[in-house]
Amino acid sequence: MLSAGRFRTDTIPRSDRFAYWHKYMADVVAPMEISSPHAADFRAGYRLLRIEDTVLWPTQAPASRYRRTPRLIRQSDPGLLHMTLVQPGSGPVQVEQGRVHSAVAPHDVYFIDTSKPYEVATVDAPIKGIGLDLPRSQLPLPPSTSLDAIVGRRLSGRHGFGALISQVLLHLVDQAEAYGPADGPRLHRVLLDLTAGLLAEGLDQEPALSPEARSRNLVLAVRSFIGGNLHDPRLTPAAVAAAHHISTRHLHRLFQQEGTTVAALIRSRRLERARRELADPGLADTPVHAIAARCGFGSPAHFSRVFRAAHGMSPSDYRYVGIRASNEPSD
Repeated sequence: MLSAGRFRTDTIPRSDRFAYWHKYMADVVAPMEISSPHAADFRAGYRLLRIEDTVLWPTQAPASRYRRTPRLIRQSDPGLLHMTLVQPGSGPVQVEQGRVHSAVAPHDVYFIDTSKPYEVATVDAPIKGIGLDLPRSQLPLPPSTSLDAIVGRRLSGRHGFGALISQVLLHLVDQAEAYGPADGPRLHRVLLDLTAGLLAEGLDQEPALSPEARSRNLVLAVRSFIGGNLHDPRLTPAAVAAAHHISTRHLHRLFQQEGTTVAALIRSRRLERARRELADPGLADTPVHAIAARCGFGSPAHFSRVFRAAHGMSPSDYRYVGIRASNEPSD
């Protein structure tokens, strides 16, 4: 499991809650001034996931304002780039850094540079989001890249790199127990690459990314595209390549480095989705051929053959065994 911690202020005395939150924000991000109309009974919570030098922290707090001033920057400058994915249940987050001022709604993201003054607030509404802190110096961007034009801006979390990094953050928060310490370096690299990709996209400087980072991000984009289109029987390596404006040969070269092929990846992802649906008691009345179709298998006979080859039994038998086992009382 990833290194993790969890805390809720309602587990400590009411009079200490706001002071504790103030200290927590200073420890996790950087020292800042905090104010809130709910300071007398500040009910907030967080979960902390440490992945190498990056910190991922889903959090929720009542309406509050956070200011990083020149005095506090002189006092402590951790050199971090902070990103927040604003989640449903949050009010619009007012973000100001430099000359940029934005209102960031749920499903969108924003960046702030902890080495420069900023202000972040919600008014009369909770703030809920997933924060990501990473060292600016480790981003795979040229050292001369200025982020002044992008910090404080609202960036879409539904399209392009914004959608990719949003999916990864949500997945890591939901599936943290699936990863161990050995996965840390790879996850750290994924977060750095996607963050750099989103910054370069927002700055219209995508060529500034290193070739290695561009290749890694393209593989992640392809994997995400495949996962979102498994239902389409027309999903082929040629279709995947066309959707990403690259040649099929280039696509094959990318996945040779991953130790697989695009066709094998599509097949395995379809089979895994079909396996989960067949084992789901809530889908027991859905015909096997319907599950095959919505997992992208155009022919029930073909689906039956590849499923039997992968799992050693027919789809119907797999469903019967799985549902029977789920209905048996445990000891």
